[in-house]
Formats: sequence, C-alpha cells, structure tokens
Amino acid sequence: MDVAKKANSTGKWIEPFLGTGVVAFNSGFKDALLNDTNPHVIRFYKGIQDGTITPAIVKRYLQEEGEKLSRADNDGYAYFLTVRERFNREFAPLDLLFLSRTGFNGMMRFGGKGNWNIPFCKKPNRFSQSYITKITNQVAKVKAVIKDGWTFTSKNFAEIIPLATKEDIIYCDPPYYGRYVDYYNGWTEQDEERMFHLLSETPAKFILSTWHHNSYRENEMVKKFWKNFHVVTKDHFYHGGGKIENRNSIVEALVFNFDADIEKHNHDMKLKPKVEQLPMFEIPTEEVLHTT
Repeated sequence: MDVAKKANSTGKWIEPFLGTGVVAFNSGFKDALLNDTNPHVIRFYKGIQDGTITPAIVKRYLQEEGEKLSRADNDGYAYFLTVRERFNREFAPLDLLFLSRTGFNGMMRFGGKGNWNIPFCKKPNRFSQSYITKITNQVAKVKAVIKDGWTFTSKNFAEIIPLATKEDIIYCDPPYYGRYVDYYNGWTEQDEERMFHLLSETPAKFILSTWHHNSYRENEMVKKFWKNFHVVTKDHFYHGGGKIENRNSIVEALVFNFDADIEKHNHDMKLKPKVEQLPMFEIPTEEVLHTT
C-alpha cells in the first residue's frame, strides 16, 4: 500500500529532511518544497536544477577523476584523500558525488565543521564505464523530475513545517532518535518533541518515518509522542550501518494523521530480511519507490 497516495493531497510535497531525495523524486508531485540542513546535498540538487550540473558534466568529471583514482598510490587511497581534502576546503558538489560513491558502505557522514568524515571503500577501480553510465542516467532522471515549482532550501525543519497548507502533504524522515545519527546533525528528544508539536498543529496531512523497535529495545518516542496518530509498522533490514549493532533487522514505523485502509502491522510475520543499500543520490531506474 502506498500511504502517500492514500493522502489524496493536491498541493505541494514538503520534505523538511530531504536526505538523498529518493522519496521526493518518486513522489509524482508537480510542486515541492525540499529542505535539508545539509547544505552540500541541497547545493548539488540546485546545481542540477539550474543546469550547472548536467549528465555530460558528471560523465566527464567521473571519467577523469576515476582514472586518477585507479592510478593513485596505495590502491587509490592517495587520490581519495586528495579529493576529500579538496572537498573539505571548497565543498564542490561534484566532489561530494565522488566521495559519496567511494565512501565506505555507501554511507554519508560529516564532522563538526561540515567536513566529509567517511573512510575510503578501498575500490580503486570504482568508476567503471558501466557505473559511470548508471550515475549519469540517474542525474538525467533527477533533472527530468525536478520541476519549475520545486524549491530547495537548507534551513531548520521548524522553519519548514509551518509553511504547509491544508492542501499539502509533509513527509518527515528525520534522524532516528536513539540510533547512530551523525549524517549531518544529531537528533535529540527536544527535537522530536518540537517536531511533534509542529506536526500536531499543521493543517496539512503528514507522514513521519521512524523506527518502532528492534531486537534490543523500543523507540520510546513512539509511545511518548505518536501513539494517538495512525501507526503502521514494517520489517526492514539495515545492511550499511557503520556499527555492527546497526546492521540488523528493525521494525520501522510510519505515523500519519489521516485515514488510510492499510494493514497495521507485519512485524510478527516471518519475513526474509531484505538486504538494501542506498548510496547517496541513488534512485530506482525502472520502478517508483513507494512510501510504504
């Protein structure tokens, strides 16, 4: 079931926590307000939108940089460090793309000053021609999806949620409270409470993506803040965590404030874990990713 389709919203798609953008780019909305506190991601997508980043530019860049990586000392690590240092000095969007595809386990993490903080994947031949073509095609698909009515911002989520009207739908996928969250900002109970109050007051329909429980513990925020909304749970398996305890099955939760004929739970079913890794900027090439 697609929760977003059940909302039947006719206004904008609003994401206060854009992340890689994979949900937004498959939402099907004509107008969107997409926000993330990570300015590097926003800068990259703005570049695609205004034409300073094109498939041809990405292809040429990855071919040149991939060649340097394959020839570098220490099995490519020397050139990875060169690009990392350059990015941490200049924050160029294409260097962010390079690092996101050569970082360990497809992860994205930044230090306190916004510097790239993920080690090398140890694959000097990372950028094969087929892989470059795949990335180039993804950029082309994103370019085709981004409309004139799409706005990209880099603000605090509390500045974005109040902008929604009753015709809009808000999709929130914040850092998970109590999990290993250092994508760009941490996430505290105070942040969760602030988001709760803002979503409780919004005239828009909203969908919140969070975690419900895993083998070790429950997400206490669900009972504390979200129990009076609709909650649907689903099994998921995280393969790409930086810590071994985060590479386990987890029950995720979707919280929403509108009626939808959706099965409440499936986490008691014996499902085979789905091994999934979503590198930065990766979007499906053949199918639409549903918000389920």
